[in-house]
Amino acid sequence: MRALLMAGAFSLVFTLALTPLFIRLFHKLGWGQFIRDDGPQSHHAKRGTATMGGIIIIIGTVASYFSAMWITGTPIPMSPLLVLFMMVGLGFVGFIDDFLKTRNQRSLGLGGWAKVGGQVIVASTFALISIQFPNLNGVTPASTKISLLRDLPLDFMQLGAIVGTILFVIWICLIVAATSNGVNVTDGLDGLATGSSILSIGAFIVIGFWQSNQARFGGADIADLYRSYDVRDPLDLAIVAAAIVGGLVGFLWWNTSPAKIFLGDTGSLAIGGALAALAILSRTELLLVLIGGLFVIEAGSVIVQRAYFKLTRGKRIFLMSPIHHHFELKGWAEVTVVVRFWIVGGLLVAAGVGTFYLEWLASL
Repeated sequence: MRALLMAGAFSLVFTLALTPLFIRLFHKLGWGQFIRDDGPQSHHAKRGTATMGGIIIIIGTVASYFSAMWITGTPIPMSPLLVLFMMVGLGFVGFIDDFLKTRNQRSLGLGGWAKVGGQVIVASTFALISIQFPNLNGVTPASTKISLLRDLPLDFMQLGAIVGTILFVIWICLIVAATSNGVNVTDGLDGLATGSSILSIGAFIVIGFWQSNQARFGGADIADLYRSYDVRDPLDLAIVAAAIVGGLVGFLWWNTSPAKIFLGDTGSLAIGGALAALAILSRTELLLVLIGGLFVIEAGSVIVQRAYFKLTRGKRIFLMSPIHHHFELKGWAEVTVVVRFWIVGGLLVAAGVGTFYLEWLASL
């Protein structure tokens, strides 16, 4: 518990206190935001705002997590290291994209397939490592079974080791790409993606802490075993989630409207990757549909808009996608859109955590 509180507090202080220094550094390096010409006119005033703020969150999270674990003398298991690997790996993919944008002074960095390729490389490496290194009870960080609130009977390994491993890697790549791109398209208004991510990743502090308290121990009777969770390192997942949330809260102070710095793809892909990793390792990946529900809506609006545009040869459902721009163009103030979307995201997170808890109650 001490490590959890310290990781969150250290990360919050780091981003809250040091972000202004990074903003000045990024301006000197010329890392300013480039605004699309076809975007809302109100956004053109944001041109030149410091970007790549995800670097600050990543450094703060990693430094704070290891500092908290070192001070408390807590051993570092594999699961939180995998979360940090995913965060840093996708953050690096996003950094390349951001760097190309700032260097070339255009709104496009990496090509679409190049970005997906980077996501696939990181996610595939994560997937293969996550089913290695069993602990004394034979539990690996991730499960090859599809999971909702616990592992379901659907196991990729039932199809054989080679085919099962390939399908498992594809499954993880789909989850990671969907989640990271969902956060990425949500990052279009000051504080929107940051605040929404605080709520979604904060849910895994609750889930990890609860799973730790209900962990499976030897000697329990059959009923207790049914109610418990067969998850590797749940408390450590809660600790790393707390470090990420602390960093996001401190960063939001500077990212809220009017933003002094943006996440950039560096931050949005890193956050999305961490969110996906937490869901996979806590065996709740299908629950992301609720916990990351706002990101699902945002990404879904882009998919629907493009599909409808092609099918109708030029007609649109929304004035502009992602959907937060639709409401901007309808006359909603930016802050109004952000706060209302936070409310929607918070309600979906509450529904996800509530579903998780009600399933446990139903097993009593």
